Amino acid sequence: GYYADRWKKLLIPKSSPTKAYFDTSDQDPFCMYNYLLDITTWNKSTRRGFIKIKITDYAGNTVESEMNSEASTFQQYKRVKILNGFYRDLDKISKISLTFSTKTLIGPKHKLRILQMSLKSLNNPER
Repeated sequence: GYYADRWKKLLIPKSSPTKAYFDTSDQDPFCMYNYLLDITTWNKSTRRGFIKIKITDYAGNTVESEMNSEASTFQQYKRVKILNGFYRDLDKISKISLTFSTKTLIGPKHKLRILQMSLKSLNNPER
């Protein structure tokens, strides 16, 4: 693990405030791999819910993102950016699967129609 208090002198110089984020989780090896999902939908009606991402590499290894605690609102032609964390990182992604959920047991099931999306690794931005 990292001792954040030992990094304070390096990360917060006296002349300017700085924010530092450590990618940690509660599972061994205690690191998280963050991806930014940038998505534009074209549903006429506003949809509110959660997106879970599953990525697969060319070797068939699959990892699933952790569910965000806050629901996102999707409106027609509006871009939404969602931070997603994974417990493992995959190098060469061959497949991306999205699951949209409203987390309601009763009521109609809605589809989220995607016009455009991109998934970018924040830990390895060259990907």
